[in-house]
Amino acid sequence: MPAVPSILGFGAIAIDDIVYVDQPLSAGKGRVRQSARAFGGNVATALAAVARLGGSAGFVGWLGDAADDPVLCDLIESGVETAFAPRHADARPVRSRITVGSDGERFIAYDDDAMLGTTPDFSDEVLSRAAVLIVDSYAIRSMDVVARARDHGLAILGDVEWSGGPATERLMALCDHLILPLGFARAATGCRLPAEMLEALWSPSRSAVVLTDGGRGVYYRGREETRLWQLPPHRVAVVDSTGAGDCFHGAYAHALTRGADTAGRVAFAAAAAALSITGRGGREALPTEDQVTELLASANAPSAVELKYAQLDTGT
Repeated sequence: MPAVPSILGFGAIAIDDIVYVDQPLSAGKGRVRQSARAFGGNVATALAAVARLGGSAGFVGWLGDAADDPVLCDLIESGVETAFAPRHADARPVRSRITVGSDGERFIAYDDDAMLGTTPDFSDEVLSRAAVLIVDSYAIRSMDVVARARDHGLAILGDVEWSGGPATERLMALCDHLILPLGFARAATGCRLPAEMLEALWSPSRSAVVLTDGGRGVYYRGREETRLWQLPPHRVAVVDSTGAGDCFHGAYAHALTRGADTAGRVAFAAAAAALSITGRGGREALPTEDQVTELLASANAPSAVELKYAQLDTGT
C-alpha cells in the first residue's frame, strides 16, 4: 500500500454541468456563451487543490468499485490518492448544474441523493498516520469517524455550508479549524456583524474560526491571540467563482501542514482562492505554490486589519 497522505478528506464529490451566460445572474436570463462538464465537489476539489500546490492528499470517502469509474480516474489524474477509499457498487457522485454569469457569480443546483461520508469502520491505523482531515456538511453521516480522527490528533478542518440540525452542531464542535461562508455563519449564529459571528463560533477547543465573504475578503480569529481580523480581497479579474471556497480549504490545509500560523494560513488560502477564480470551472485554474507565493509577494497584496465590533456590517 502507498504511504498515507498528510491530508485526508471525505464528503461531496461531483460532476458539474456548467453553463456560462452573457449576462449577470441578476438579469434573470441571458444567452449561453459556453457549456462544459467538469469534476467538482467541496472536498474533492479541496484535495485537488492540495495536490496542485504540491501537498499530499487522499480521498477517503465512498467511491464506485469499477476501475474505470470516471470520478476515480479524475481524482487519480489530479494527484489525489484513492487507495484508502472504501468502494461500493452503488456509490455515485453528486450531479450539479451550475449557471455562471458574466460577472463570475454562479448558481448551483444539485442532486445529492448519493453515498456521502465514509465507511463506519474506516481504519484507525490510516487515520493515525495523517495530519489533517477535511470534511464538509455531509460528514454528519460519518460522525464517529470524525470523532476518532480528532482523538488520533488530526486537525479537523470543517467546510460547513448547510445545517442538518443538532448533528451539524455536533460536527462543528469537532472542528478545531472551522471555515464557513459568511452567509451560513450568519444563519447559524443569528448574529449580524462578522465580529459577533467570530465570537459566537469561538470555543476553547478551536484553533481558528474563518469566515469567507467572496469579494469582501475574509474574517478570522486564531488561538494565538484574542483579536479579530479582516483580510481584504485580492484584486483579480474574476472569470468564474466556482470552487473558490473549496480551493481556500485545500490551501489552508496545505499551509497548516507547513507549520504556518493562523494569519499565514489565511493569507495563503486567500491568495490561492483568488487565483482560482481567474479561470473557468472549479479546478482549471487551481494554482501552484509558486503562483501563490508570487501573488503574496506582489506590491498590491492586501494586509490584514484588526476588526472592531462596530465595523463591517455586511448589510445582507
